[in-house]
Amino acid sequence: MFGWNRSGEDGGKGTDFEREALVHMDALYRSALYMTRSSEQAEDLVQETYLKAFRAFDRYKRGTNCRAWLFRILTNTFLNTKRRKIRDVAFLDEVDTDQATASPMQPGGAHRFNPEKALEFSDLSGTVKEALASVPADFRTAVVLADMQDFSYKEIAEIMECPVGTVMSRIYRGRKLLQDRLHAHAVTQGIVPAEAPEDAPTSLDEYRARRDESKGGSR
Repeated sequence: MFGWNRSGEDGGKGTDFEREALVHMDALYRSALYMTRSSEQAEDLVQETYLKAFRAFDRYKRGTNCRAWLFRILTNTFLNTKRRKIRDVAFLDEVDTDQATASPMQPGGAHRFNPEKALEFSDLSGTVKEALASVPADFRTAVVLADMQDFSYKEIAEIMECPVGTVMSRIYRGRKLLQDRLHAHAVTQGIVPAEAPEDAPTSLDEYRARRDESKGGSR
């Protein structure tokens, strides 16, 4: 498919590439599918990713994190293509790291539907897929990398070639958008109450105090 020489005349490049890179094809395709929202575009994106990776494989250090390297190529290819088509994400680099540590008791907090948990399931419902598809590309990509592929903030920063603070902001905002879109559905399905419980803490300080009290009482 990618045109490498299996005879060994390429110095083993093809064999090494198969062993280290092709094992991640399913994970790449699954993420590409949620990034592009199209099976055809996802296939094209994965193929382009592997073509670029194979051509650059001489510069890849064997035995390092090939998965993260491939996702970096996939992500950059997707976002660069997306940005050439639309310029609706110029504000994304205005990082607000305070939002990344916002109180779980604020509107959209922990008592509401948790989008990270929704993305833990391999077969996402149509509602979740639609909600994820409506999130802007940079946010969506960061959420997919964090909540579907379990990359760390540092790894995502390297993959998306941006500061860790930007990653935190994008994940927070992406989760918040996803949360808002899914909350009404979660209420109708009985997953969460329509309103927060009356005894729910109203501030982060109150939440921490209750948590510490609970830990102290369980000792």
